[in-house]
Amino acid sequence: MLQEAQKPTDLAQERALSLIQLVGAQVRAARTGVGFSRRELAERSGVSMRYLAQLEGGEGNISIGLLQNIATALEIPIEALITETNPQTAELRRVTTLYENADVTTRARALQVLDPTRERKSKAERICLIGLRGAGKSTLGALLASDLGVPFVELNTQIETHIGVPIREIIALYGEDGFRQIEAEALEKIVMMHQRVVLAVAGGIVSSPQVFDSVLTNFHTVWIKAQPAEHMDRVRAQGDLRPMAGNPQAMEQLRQILKMREQHYAKASYQLDTSGQLIQTSRAELNALLKAHNISTTHKN
Repeated sequence: MLQEAQKPTDLAQERALSLIQLVGAQVRAARTGVGFSRRELAERSGVSMRYLAQLEGGEGNISIGLLQNIATALEIPIEALITETNPQTAELRRVTTLYENADVTTRARALQVLDPTRERKSKAERICLIGLRGAGKSTLGALLASDLGVPFVELNTQIETHIGVPIREIIALYGEDGFRQIEAEALEKIVMMHQRVVLAVAGGIVSSPQVFDSVLTNFHTVWIKAQPAEHMDRVRAQGDLRPMAGNPQAMEQLRQILKMREQHYAKASYQLDTSGQLIQTSRAELNALLKAHNISTTHKN
């Protein structure tokens, strides 16, 4: 005698029961995986311990809203609790969640480790020199561009040429936020136009996280650094006496600015200390640094 076919209602009930048991097992595995007691998960999610016990035992029928609360407390996507998994996929989901919650710098470092070729492709052969005013970015940048046979661009000069007025007047007209937007657009244009270029940016670019992140993402960055006194002497040697004019605390202020910005400058891919160096020595060291890391494929010299 042929066995009677399973009724649709029985099949639906069986599938529902299987799902409830799966969710319970996944919740229990996720909870123990992050080291939460049932009480701790109950407190974090707002779901009672009794309900959690029933759920983990495959006997509880939970609403989507409460399941989302549990997923949020466990810091995993809700779909991780309703699909079958294994240690590898569980680990992948955990990594995905950590990446989503990480800051921009941590994400960039993770991608660099996992896919080192991706960074090189995104940055092409674009090089950006960053650092405090007077470090030698403009002088070294022009020399490096000549050595590589690529364009040299100073971001502020590009902005002034485009707008038609000096930077200080742009800031007076548009405000700091308006200037940063103009700066971001100018930077984006340079990235779109050039696969190979040497760029020098103002020291204060680090005050705009969005713009500075774009620099770090799209350029091989080199922090050109020097001692505070050398920064000041080089600016004065260029004929700009404004840093010292009527300000006896100028040197101390410069040290404070450098101290505040160092953590941002240190995010650069590479560093070059020009303290006490002749410009040609720094030029040779910069070229050697880039050659050692295969940043540029072509040198004229």
